[in-house]
Parts: sequence; C-alpha cells; structure tokens
Amino acid sequence: MTLPTQMTAVQLTGHGGLDKLILRHDVAVPRPGTGDVVIAVTAAGMNNTDINTRIGWYNREVTTGTTSESGSKGLEASSQDKGGWSGGLVFPRIQGMDAVGRIAAVGDGVPASRIGERVMVEPYIPDPDGGLPSIVGSERDGGFAQFLCVPAGQARTIPQDMPADDAALATLPCSGGTAMNMALLAGARAGDLALVTGASGGVGSFLVQILTHMGAEVVAIAGGSKAQAVRGLGAAHVVARESTNIAAEVMEATGGRAPSLIADVVGGDHFAPLLALLGRGGRYVVSGAIGGPVVPLDLRTLYLNELTFFGSTAYRDDVFPTLLRFVAEGGVRPAVWKTRPLAEIAAAQTEFLEKHHVGSIVLLPPPAGA
Repeated sequence: MTLPTQMTAVQLTGHGGLDKLILRHDVAVPRPGTGDVVIAVTAAGMNNTDINTRIGWYNREVTTGTTSESGSKGLEASSQDKGGWSGGLVFPRIQGMDAVGRIAAVGDGVPASRIGERVMVEPYIPDPDGGLPSIVGSERDGGFAQFLCVPAGQARTIPQDMPADDAALATLPCSGGTAMNMALLAGARAGDLALVTGASGGVGSFLVQILTHMGAEVVAIAGGSKAQAVRGLGAAHVVARESTNIAAEVMEATGGRAPSLIADVVGGDHFAPLLALLGRGGRYVVSGAIGGPVVPLDLRTLYLNELTFFGSTAYRDDVFPTLLRFVAEGGVRPAVWKTRPLAEIAAAQTEFLEKHHVGSIVLLPPPAGA
C-alpha cells in the first residue's frame, strides 16, 4: 500500500493524568529508514507499563504502587524528566508496547517480499553498544496509532496457522512475552510448585497458563471474585488477594508444601510474607510492582535459604519461539477481556485501573486508510 501522510494516533503530551492522552487525526505517518519496516497496526494491547509510563511511576522518587486514583490523576514528583524506563521521555510520545498488524512499507535493506506479512512487535530494541534497550511505546513511538515503525528484526512473523485473531495476538508481545521471559529466566520446570501473584492480569494470566503447560502446579493469587476464571486458566489453587493472611492460606492450599518458584508482578506488602514461604534453593522472579516497588528484605531469608532472585525486563532470544509454540500447541490461550476502539483509550484505562477484568484489554485503531 502507499503510505498516507497523516494518521490517527493517541499522543502522550507529558507525565500526568488521563488528560495527557490526546487523540489526533493529523499525526505524521512514520517513514522507514534503512533496515526498518512500517506496520499498519490492527490491534494494540494495554498494560500496566502504559499507565506507569504516563504517570511517571518509573521515577525513583515514587515509592508507592499504582492505584486507581494515581492512575487516573497522575503522581506528584519533583523530577518529571525521570519518568521513563531509562530516564526522561521526549513528548509527545505514542505509547503501546503490544502491537500486531501487517507490514505496509519497508526501508532499504529489507526485502520487499515482507510487505503484507502479519507480524507482532517485539518491544525491547537492543542497544548495539550494549546499553539499556529502547522500549517501543516509551523511548520510541508505539502501537496506539494506525502505523508504527520499528527495525525489521523486531517485526516477528506470525505463522499462518496461528489459532488466534489479531486482538488475541496483541496480548503476546508485552504481556505474554514478559510472562514467558520470567518463566524461562527462573528455570520453570515440571514438578515446580509455583506461586503467581496478580494472576488475573495480563502478565499473570499468561504466567498461570505457561507454568501449567510446563508441568508446574500453580498457586494463583487473585481477587476472590475472579477465582473461577483463574482456575479456568489452569491454576490448581487460588488464594484471594483480599485475605488477611495470604501466606497462611497459601500453605493451607498446598497442604503445607513450600513453593519452589514465585513469579511476582505485585510486590508491596505481600512481598516479605510470601518470600518467607519459598523453599530452600527456591527461585523468585519479578517483573512488576503494582502493589509497591519498595519492599523489606531480610537478607538472612535470601542467603540462609540459598534463594535465587531474577529481575526480568528485556527478553531472551528463545522467548518468542517458545511462546508461539505454546500457543500453537493450545497450552496458552490469550485472554482478551474486552476490545475498545483506540479513541476510547481513556475509558479503557479507567476500566483497567478498576481491576475487574481477567486477562487483557485491547485497543483497535481505525483501519489503515480510514
């Protein structure tokens, strides 16, 4: 297709509340540079990181979790230029890490035969000098738009026989990829007793399925009203996050057996009591802290029990091949709670912050050319 000159996109105009998200219909369509592809976006998943980036949560001055109020109104921080993953952001910025679509144009050095390919975007772009990766939707424009430009290697071809539509596949790059990376980093394996926090969210719902498919017995922590849905994802046990003593309920659910693996996206007040449950030689992997990023750690718990900690951000090379294989095998089914038009992003993020959903909320840009 011939690229238009303008597109519909949601621009983040600064750190703050929902009012910082501006829908525009006159944003310049990106042009591919050498080694790049331009993708006509058909679906873009929404994640905690989109909200955290908007409100400036990655600023180290922020020590609290993301709440419905702070997610809607923003945060107070004196150094607003430190709110991105690797520091300051350039505004306006188009967010959206989870993107799926078809290649509409290619730059020099990319075969023209790739035009028309159905692809998903791998959101972590390596630094050729070995520094921090740049993040699609953070350090560079993302998928909350009709078109997106990325290096060709970040556009992962979707197998033709993949049993999922674009909205479902748009949960894979960030939510599914994060969960897969956590599982692989921590060496998840058959026979693990794995504890998953935030099990009803985008990453958590994938963790439950991935770990179960790998042969682990999963103990999931989720809102009590979501227990049945989370069991439907494969969890062997579900403990209500509203419990006044989650650690005791986890041990009751397991018959007193200690978890061998904790996959955490929450942190906050439950970090210390849950970590104390981890068996000797256990592994703890984290990729989020919606309950609060600053937690107490008794170092004796770490070294006397010979625990191993993993922090998960940029993906291993085997993440996408393994994740796509699991989906093709039917062991992982992307959980889409709802789709909304891109123009309804503020309402979608409000729903997301209310935490009534299980799985992901996906935004649908207008079709290219509309």
